[in-house]
Amino acid sequence: MELVALLSTGKGTWAQVSGLMKYGEWDKIILIGGDFAKDFTHEKKFEFIKVDLDKKLKDLKDELSQKLKGKFEGMEVALSIASGDGKEHMALVSALINLPMGVRFAALTKDGVIDL
Repeated sequence: MELVALLSTGKGTWAQVSGLMKYGEWDKIILIGGDFAKDFTHEKKFEFIKVDLDKKLKDLKDELSQKLKGKFEGMEVALSIASGDGKEHMALVSALINLPMGVRFAALTKDGVIDL
């Protein structure tokens, strides 16, 4: 399964994404964020998609839809929205389900990576 994760402000939230990348078994990893997120590094290979997180909700959703179109092999992705705010989360979830793409929320817990 492919992992899609939002990297927003607050580098403390990036630890959740890093842990998911490290402990999960992913066919592909796509990270989404603004300019500041381009500094994120990890031992595992990932694709970074830069977006303007300051856009209005509809415009952000449209940008995400356009940039995510054709990126996935399957019909479902694991999604991490541990980082970010409500507007960013709504835009990303909306963009994915309108592709159409099924979504499983993923989180790293003390028991490992789980689907929610």
